[in-house]
Amino acid sequence: MSKKSIRFFNDREVRAVWDDDHNKWWFSATDIVRAVNDEEDYVKAGNYWRWLKRKLNTDGVQLVSVTHEFKFQAPDGKQRYADALDAACVQTLAKNYPNNRARKFLEWFTYSDNSIDGQSKKKAYTLIEGGMLYSMEPGTMKCLQQIHAYLFGGLYDFAGQIRTKTIWKDGTLFCRAEYLKKNLSIIEAMPETTFDEIANKYVEMNVAHPFMEGNGRSTRLWLDLILKKRLRLCVDWSKIDKKEYLSAMKLSMTDSSAIKALLKGALTDKIDDRELFMKGIDYSYYFEQAD
Repeated sequence: MSKKSIRFFNDREVRAVWDDDHNKWWFSATDIVRAVNDEEDYVKAGNYWRWLKRKLNTDGVQLVSVTHEFKFQAPDGKQRYADALDAACVQTLAKNYPNNRARKFLEWFTYSDNSIDGQSKKKAYTLIEGGMLYSMEPGTMKCLQQIHAYLFGGLYDFAGQIRTKTIWKDGTLFCRAEYLKKNLSIIEAMPETTFDEIANKYVEMNVAHPFMEGNGRSTRLWLDLILKKRLRLCVDWSKIDKKEYLSAMKLSMTDSSAIKALLKGALTDKIDDRELFMKGIDYSYYFEQAD
């Protein structure tokens, strides 16, 4: 039961654990209710789930895959057993949800795994699980290109390739294509001996935005590799609020103090914690989801 995953719907966590015996994911029933109802309170979501389970049973809808064999982290930080549903049962629940409120959730749940982000995230898991990430040379452009090529190979025809076109995003102009290769050489040579130096290098790589798409997901992994090698630290991305992060990254084009404060506050020495890295991938991809 070591594999864990977090998806996000309505900015609410939908946690899952992997079942090696049956080769499938199990999803927290309370999390699904909390996401569909856009409910902040875990207790209220839990109460609603218990009521809904009884109602569906009375109506003849059998959630046959409900199980109590899986533990999820409770709001107090402790691991507790909770109801879990497999993918088929999640879809049954969504189709029979009161007032058709789960229609959008069902669309998201059914198609998210088949999207480019869904497929790329699976590749990110494999990159860490297979140990390939740690064979790369942190801080180099070659390393960043290798990460990008692995995450998006077969999904984008430009995977791992430095862009040759000038790009904008949300009104922000990134490094012009004609200056990009020169700037990347300068960034690659930047020092990495202190947190401030590493953060500066990360910010400058974001300003450069070397790929047509997929820069943030690739560069966050790249940053963690540098921190791990140089400082024996990494970022616990789950400690960083999405809106604060996006705002700080946009501001970093002229002032990097906000993003440095966010990163510094989320540093941890748990560099060998596999679950932390896997959770970091979930949050990294969540940062890229449109609101």
